[in-house]
Amino acid sequence: MSLSHQDVQDILRILEDTQYNELTLETDNFTLTLKRDEGGWTQETKTVPSPRSQVASVASTETKAAIEEPAPSEEGLLDIRAPMVGTFYRSPKPGADPFVDTGAKVSENSVIGIIEVMKLMNSIPAGTSGEIVEIHVADAQFVEKGQLLMRARPH
Repeated sequence: MSLSHQDVQDILRILEDTQYNELTLETDNFTLTLKRDEGGWTQETKTVPSPRSQVASVASTETKAAIEEPAPSEEGLLDIRAPMVGTFYRSPKPGADPFVDTGAKVSENSVIGIIEVMKLMNSIPAGTSGEIVEIHVADAQFVEKGQLLMRARPH
């Protein structure tokens, strides 16, 4: 098993939104341990020597690309944003109708979608009462924490 730099970055992004303080990943070639403390995440890596293996270490700081958000289609709309990093699903299962479409009336507790994080499905409530006016993410799209999902016209 080989992990790319992007794989490690995705794991760290997911861990930032969890209560866990440690993750250990073991493969035939290495053991990676990530620990969180007041200063952030630290890593310990142990490699298993192999005559054919090459080990590369890459250190970088994650830079979040600014995601351009479209202007609201009308004044007074409320943003509904992703509360966590993960894969956003608009329906409860493949082939099913979406939880909401434009024009749907929602209350604060209405489920507008699901975000999957590490095989755990998290229902996402609207957080506001109103009517869904704009939908900004596609089904099965990876979303960042705080990313705009939908906009609603409040009641």
